[in-house]
Amino acid sequence: MPLPQAVTPRRSRLACTPERLATAALLAFSGIAAVAVAVAGSPARAQSQSQSQEIGVYSGRHYNTDKALYEQFTARTGIKVKLLEAKDDALIQRVRSEGSKSPADVLVLVDAARLDQAADLGLFRPSPSAALLRDVPINLRDSKGRWYGLTRRVRVVVVNPKQVNPASIRTYADLASPSLKGKLCLRDRKSVYNQSLVADQLILRGDAAAAAWVKGMVANVRQPFFTSDTPLIRAIANGQCGVGLVNSYYVARMAAGESGAADKALASRIKVVFPTPAHVNISGAGVLKSATNPAAALKLIEFLASPTGGRGYAEANNEYPLKGNGNNPVLQRFGSFKADGVSAEQLGARNKAAVRLMEVNGWQ
Repeated sequence: MPLPQAVTPRRSRLACTPERLATAALLAFSGIAAVAVAVAGSPARAQSQSQSQEIGVYSGRHYNTDKALYEQFTARTGIKVKLLEAKDDALIQRVRSEGSKSPADVLVLVDAARLDQAADLGLFRPSPSAALLRDVPINLRDSKGRWYGLTRRVRVVVVNPKQVNPASIRTYADLASPSLKGKLCLRDRKSVYNQSLVADQLILRGDAAAAAWVKGMVANVRQPFFTSDTPLIRAIANGQCGVGLVNSYYVARMAAGESGAADKALASRIKVVFPTPAHVNISGAGVLKSATNPAAALKLIEFLASPTGGRGYAEANNEYPLKGNGNNPVLQRFGSFKADGVSAEQLGARNKAAVRLMEVNGWQ
């Protein structure tokens, strides 16, 4: 893969070697500037990085509107951001394989389980920050300061009122009611969002009750299981399913018309229900242990989690900011919700148990 024009010819930590170019082909470069793979670390490399005030960001968020936030950060601080976007699991493996030679300073991931996994693998360095302690609620950050939440994501119930009475859904437990047999559609077990929801219920309800809940839902499912949220929402709107579980921002994106007039019309046929209490997940970020410019990296995370940066970061993808419900008109139409208070750190810690429970109880 040839280097993009945004990469300067000078030797820097973002320059590519022939060996690294082969692996760089696995992931697409972003529209802001591509993060190429670094040459071996050295004092000269660190000095050059400090002087240039440039940081590499690996991000599991793949939304073009996020790039505006990085541009705002550069305009405010003079620190340039070189961004590489890819799937979370691929980025985690990439950072592991690159080790101390990684060109990335910041790793942005979606879902608490992935943040917890990266922390357990020793990829993040503890990054204490008074600003982040102020702006990120305690339940949305790592207790050791290795990662911090940036946006909130709510797992909501979507209902076709012609098939299911929205008032009959008050909690996640109601989805296991025999009255919904043949009417429930779910995303498959591989969905980390569903894994975190099951982890949430394990924490709140205990193993036995959570297992019975999963069994009840599986008995209600109209096959097959879906591989993503948006087709599931369309199926509910079209009457193929009566009810299902999705992340709120998928519905908001459709309702706002961001995926076209047809999806906006489909979204008008469904009702969004917030179970009480509601399961809340996050996207978040941490400074990598291999970072050669950790101070600048921490400044970026502080900006993204601040009320100004965080609000824009959340609204770019119709997500909720860390505090309050923001100014997104579609989310305001959905109404308010009461979070269940389970911490993101707890969700990550119970992920493996949740996956096992789903597997043994038939969640495909």
